Amino acid sequence: MADVERIAGRVAMNRTSPRDLNALGMTLHSLPALVGELRGGRPALIEELANDFGGFDELAGFLRRAIRDDPPPGLREGGFIAEGFDAELDRLRAVGSDGQSWLIDYQRREIERTGIAHLKVGFNRVFGYYIEISNANRGKVPSDYVRRQTVKNAERYITEDLKRFEDDVLTAKDRANEREFALFEEIRGRIATFVPALLRAAGALATLDVLAGWAELAVQRRYVRPEIVEDGRLEIRDGRHPVLDQILSDAFVPNDTLMTGCDSRVFVITGPNMAGKSTYVRQVALLTLLAQVGSFVPAAGISFSVVDRLFARVGSSDEIMRGQSTFMVEMIEAARILHSATKSSLVILDELGRGTSTFDGLALAWAITEHLSATVGCRTLVATHYHELIELGSLMKNVKNYNVAVREYPASKGKEAGIAFLHRVVEGGASQSYGLHVARLAGIPQSVLDRGRDVLGELQRAFEKESHTPSLSRRKTRDDAQLNLFQAPGEELIRELSETDPARLTPLDALQKISQWKEKFSP
Repeated sequence: MADVERIAGRVAMNRTSPRDLNALGMTLHSLPALVGELRGGRPALIEELANDFGGFDELAGFLRRAIRDDPPPGLREGGFIAEGFDAELDRLRAVGSDGQSWLIDYQRREIERTGIAHLKVGFNRVFGYYIEISNANRGKVPSDYVRRQTVKNAERYITEDLKRFEDDVLTAKDRANEREFALFEEIRGRIATFVPALLRAAGALATLDVLAGWAELAVQRRYVRPEIVEDGRLEIRDGRHPVLDQILSDAFVPNDTLMTGCDSRVFVITGPNMAGKSTYVRQVALLTLLAQVGSFVPAAGISFSVVDRLFARVGSSDEIMRGQSTFMVEMIEAARILHSATKSSLVILDELGRGTSTFDGLALAWAITEHLSATVGCRTLVATHYHELIELGSLMKNVKNYNVAVREYPASKGKEAGIAFLHRVVEGGASQSYGLHVARLAGIPQSVLDRGRDVLGELQRAFEKESHTPSLSRRKTRDDAQLNLFQAPGEELIRELSETDPARLTPLDALQKISQWKEKFSP
């Protein structure tokens, strides 16, 4: 089958090529056999599609008669109209290709008519075609011969038949091309009247093609039929990524997704690099999309409620030509989600907030996830390395923590400790990302890994000693923030400063007192 929609569009724009019309004719010629396959005991949709394939028998026959089976790609070369379609075109082609045969036959006929045995027909670039008769036979020259040239011992003549042949031969190719182009315009104009019907047939072919592809895929890859429910849940049992499932074959690890009610609308998914967080969130989105457009899906079972929109904030890219950094692009996409998502939407967020500083990124990821959970209430999957986000699972009733499981191997017999990715999503939060392990797998030099391990330890110890580490245990209000400034020991320090004579309290003295109180009350 050719791309009928594209060809119909080119017909409407008067830009069709001979190969387009040949392909269209072949496609229309095969439609009756297709209709026969679609009739009889098929689902109603298939029967309706078959109705759009009728009424093209006459056009199919016309195109098969008009266009050669192997036409050239363009009009300039000519030779695309089939033989036998137009008598005048056939004659011009015969003159151009069979001229020598005509000359031989004409010379034989003229010898018989004049009785001049040595009469011959020739051609030169100056005088064109001629009949040459020696001076000895000059008396036998017929009256309809017109002298054209005198040569040594002979005369050259022209006749009306030979002149007509000369005109035909010299202009035959150009005239044939002109005739072909005119015929092609007539053919194209006739097809233009069928454009609306062709577009309907093209739509039916496209629909049938998609349905056949889905059906074949479902049988080959053991896809299941989705169940549509109206209670807002998304339940996938042993779901598989539709692309990786084919590439990795039996090596792909299926996973469940159980968003069954109001208490599990947001999943915070943590875990190490390379474990499969991004694959999992994309998988859920793709299976939902496949199910909603009408396809079976790669899973053991799926029940889902229809989504009004599907949002994805994944990947890392910038828009340099627009002056937008990677982080700006990320925030623009996040803003679009926050302004547009509804309770019936599905949102996937992959590594939100990674384009800025750690605390800025964590703060944004926390606030955005919190907003989607508390304000929007849509089904959301958040894949993140910010392990602090797992606190949301204990603070908000509709947030659940999941992580991609990893098996750790202790060091033994001279072998370093290592990890194995299980690619299994389980309930609970992860405590680390195993970045150094992944770096080792990637081939980072051991000296760099050792130094990175030392720095990591120092950073962790420094972080644990910070007395002013912000607590994310609850959502702070403006009043909470103000009260913290006046709680002991801060209120005691402020009272001491206020009782000091302002004339004797320099800014340096005030800073020293603050430093003393900080050291006194720091852990």
